Amino acid sequence: MHDFAAQRDALADVVAIPVTPFDAEDRVDADAYQALLRRLLAAGVRTLTPNGNTGEFYALTTAERRAEAELTVATVAEAGGTAQVVVGVGHEVPSAVAAARHAREAGAQLVMVHQPVHPYVSLDGWVDYHRAIAEAVPELGVVPYIRNPLIDGAAIARLGDACPNVIGVKYAVPDPVRFASVARDAGLERFVWVAGLAELYAPAYFACGASGFTSGLVNVAPEVSLAMRDALRAGDYPAAMRVWESIRPFEELRAARQAANNVSVVKEALSVRGLCDRSVRPPSSVLSLAERAEVAKVVEGWAGV
Repeated sequence: MHDFAAQRDALADVVAIPVTPFDAEDRVDADAYQALLRRLLAAGVRTLTPNGNTGEFYALTTAERRAEAELTVATVAEAGGTAQVVVGVGHEVPSAVAAARHAREAGAQLVMVHQPVHPYVSLDGWVDYHRAIAEAVPELGVVPYIRNPLIDGAAIARLGDACPNVIGVKYAVPDPVRFASVARDAGLERFVWVAGLAELYAPAYFACGASGFTSGLVNVAPEVSLAMRDALRAGDYPAAMRVWESIRPFEELRAARQAANNVSVVKEALSVRGLCDRSVRPPSSVLSLAERAEVAKVVEGWAGV
């Protein structure tokens, strides 16, 4: 029987979502990807999620997603093996199960299950979907990624009762009241609750019971994300909000127009710092010259970070 203590601790932290760099031929740039991971690990990040939305999960091929999972595990092992790897999986059940099993074979400790991409999602179907994946990899911690406000606490509780390895929930509905209610209905202590909308929502969600948050900004300025984590762990909300104020312009650029430039802004900031090419895959697009200038101005403000 697994206790999943290390995996639960990893979720109660900054859960980094690495970008996927591409080269001039639109291939995954493995060297640049590993360099970004090494930078995160050296800064003190201890939870990595390859194949997340900031990693352009839906724009990658199956082979690319598998390679990214393997590269992440290998880079962690090279650095001493203390970080935990949470591989993003999804699509239809057979593909998600195959990806989860591959993650297990590659040496990952957890999988994050992307929201089902289907126009018709019932509560029973949502439970069945995640249960099929969780039961295929009982040795791994499993984390549903919830963006649908109709998924209620009772459904999450049912999933947890059926699958002990469902240990956390990445909650990404932009409604702290809904989050607080769902978390309590599902089991505040049963699951590790991760604020899935990154740093801007982290203070409000921590106040309601979250103990970790996801981050794409961490690719650019890991010290900023870790400073917010430390402030929230200490219950120092004024300090957390000072960090919040410093990152607000950056995160608002990412969130504009229903997050159209979510990844593009992060990659542009990395490009400004000479860490990654700005290229993204459709349906995302690179920023306009005016938007690039906005990102550069924000990043200049972090020059001392």
